[in-house]
Amino acid sequence: MSIWSPTSWREKPILQQPTYPNKDELNRVLQELKNYPPLVFAGEAQRLKSQLADVVEGKAFLLQGGDCAESFSEFHADYIRDTFKALMQMAVVMTYAGGVPVVKVGRLAGQFAKPRSSDTETFDGVTLNSYRGDIINGVDFTTEARTPNPERMIKAYNQAAATQNLLRAFATGGMADLHQVHKWNLDFAHKSEVSAKYEKLAEEIENSLNFMQACGITSKTHRNLKETDFYTSHEALLLPYEEAFTRKDSITGDWYDTSAHMLWIGDRTRQLDGAHVEYLRGVENPIGVKAGPTMNPEDLVKLCQTLNPNNEAGRMNIIVRMGANKVGEGMPKLIRAIEKEGMKVVWSCDPMHGNTIKSSTNFKTRPVDSILTEMKQFFQVHKSEGTYGGGVHLEMTGKNVTECIGGSFNVTEEDLSSRYHTHCDPRLNADQSLELAFLIADTLKEAKR
Repeated sequence: MSIWSPTSWREKPILQQPTYPNKDELNRVLQELKNYPPLVFAGEAQRLKSQLADVVEGKAFLLQGGDCAESFSEFHADYIRDTFKALMQMAVVMTYAGGVPVVKVGRLAGQFAKPRSSDTETFDGVTLNSYRGDIINGVDFTTEARTPNPERMIKAYNQAAATQNLLRAFATGGMADLHQVHKWNLDFAHKSEVSAKYEKLAEEIENSLNFMQACGITSKTHRNLKETDFYTSHEALLLPYEEAFTRKDSITGDWYDTSAHMLWIGDRTRQLDGAHVEYLRGVENPIGVKAGPTMNPEDLVKLCQTLNPNNEAGRMNIIVRMGANKVGEGMPKLIRAIEKEGMKVVWSCDPMHGNTIKSSTNFKTRPVDSILTEMKQFFQVHKSEGTYGGGVHLEMTGKNVTECIGGSFNVTEEDLSSRYHTHCDPRLNADQSLELAFLIADTLKEAKR
């Protein structure tokens, strides 16, 4: 294998990248970003890797969720707070009802770039660049907005830094305190059946905390009752940006991508000889790889060997995205290939991307029933193979959106237009996410038995 450097990816074929009209301006921005402080630290990424090693051993569960694509226009402290609350709700359901620790990783503070099926799109006879996320260009269908602008990387960094700062405050400043479990419920969710189920669980937790307090165990004496570890992740798609935040750890001498704790490679950019695999093989962060229906078992093994040559537990997260009713056909052969080689990986389910449809009202949407079905099949296959389904990867939000149809809140196709806010793909709202959390908790509880 060739010698790696933070720039060696530039010698490889690359997909899903914008063409910037002014290379001098691009280089100026990248040089400026190289001097900016890191968004995360090597020690935090190491701690996440250690916790993911517990997931590999079946001793914990990975909850990874957040925005499809963060936007500049919707950047608001309340939005970050509500997404954090929704993830905390899901985590406490899985921990208490499922009986396992939950590793919490947000698709936040950096999820700005999106792969596209085409470089251009045409509307009313006009063809422009496709929207690739706010870090690259704008969503408005104008020549100016759709022209890639490197200055957007600086704005993305500033927004990511502010988001990261707020998430750290939430995780350690009192909002993660288990005594706040009732207050995590979001205002719009109180009407649903699943929210009532959550309130009942919250009462049980409160009673347990009161008992523990009577025994002298309080949030004052035990940090993990009032604080939590919360990590960030995004798809490492825009490689010039990732390169700018590739820093050498002063203690270990290893390279880390300090733009997030965990990075992943998408289904469109996982070519073994490609730039994205070349870049991520050299950084020590935990790495995810999306595995869709076209993933070849031999290629998956080679990807794991390339990205994790030392077979380090907690390094590799295989994020399976098959689509409802395709898991039984596509996933067993992947599991068997990995098991045959004795590879230590986290198996995670992305039940979102394989279940996107077009509604009769012409909205891109995802049926909650299909999402739940894929999640159930994911666990069923692992049970039959004698392996551990250890994670879920979701596009979700704490906002009261109507982007995915169905669920206990019963969003209909006619409802989609009322609060369809996503810039790219449809997301679960907090109520629908909570419904999925109870399904996962029940499965984890059954597995423990």
